[in-house]
Amino acid sequence: MSDAYVVGDPDGLSPLLVTIRDAVARELHAQLALRGERFELADLPEVSYQVTIQVERALRAWRPTR
Repeated sequence: MSDAYVVGDPDGLSPLLVTIRDAVARELHAQLALRGERFELADLPEVSYQVTIQVERALRAWRPTR
């Protein structure tokens, strides 16, 4: 049984995964805006890097509730 199920999260994700999902969504939104709503294949390494940075920040800032 996942933590998400125990806390009753309707989308089935744990609080940490919700934080990561939100960080990825924010960065993808920002990257798409910077790149005119599309990614070129050559952009993917940089986009992946920026998403990784946002996930790292989310993990550093995330504090589990007890």
